[in-house]
Amino acid sequence: MENTQENLSSLYGKTLMLDKLFSYCPGCGHGIVTRLVAETIEAMGIREKTVAVVGIGCGGFSHHYMDIDAIEAMHGRSPSVATGFKLASPDNFVFTYQGDGDMGAIGLADVLHAANKGVPITCLMINNTVFGMTGGQMSPTSLPGQITATTQKGRDTHLHGYPILIPEMMRSMPGVKYLARETVADAPAIRRAAKSLRKAFECQEKNLGFAFIEFIVPCPTGLKKGVKESYVWCKDQMLNYFKPTIFKDETE
Repeated sequence: MENTQENLSSLYGKTLMLDKLFSYCPGCGHGIVTRLVAETIEAMGIREKTVAVVGIGCGGFSHHYMDIDAIEAMHGRSPSVATGFKLASPDNFVFTYQGDGDMGAIGLADVLHAANKGVPITCLMINNTVFGMTGGQMSPTSLPGQITATTQKGRDTHLHGYPILIPEMMRSMPGVKYLARETVADAPAIRRAAKSLRKAFECQEKNLGFAFIEFIVPCPTGLKKGVKESYVWCKDQMLNYFKPTIFKDETE
């Protein structure tokens, strides 16, 4: 056990707080993305100047597990808070960490305006297609026909509209310099997501402009599935609609 702790400490350094017990549910995709963020911060040596602006929901727990400064914004307002902080303190590395309910519903205008301005911040949206913290209700990204706590007969696109595709809405904006959709559905995808995250962070370090990544992850609790089943469902169902793509890479 002691050797395992030493190996983890050598990988994550001081960024990941290994003494903290995760409050994420078993199998939650947030845990993987949080680990990737911690790895990237540590690898780039930017921990002491990093500021996370987190949203409301399960994503708001992410900064509890990293030894970095953080701000908890009002629901959906993380990109606006991050924009203000970055403009006031341009030497800091500023990123937002939000769920699809937080960013895709009440926060949609905030993130789109931040992207359109080309503010050099990095925004991460963790999309599990439900409002995870509050009981698995339909979110802006719930799939057509998806059964949730508030769509017992499945999402009806005639009543509720279609799942929102945020990166596709941003790709024509000239201020957006790195734009991607990734997933953590399996090990190869996690490795690709790690590379993408590094590029999104480097985009800000080079002061090029706005960077955004949507991570497609499972929520076993919200989906009311077992851990293994939820990852299979993520890969087989979610990725058919939310296709992992590098939409834009102007980091070189």
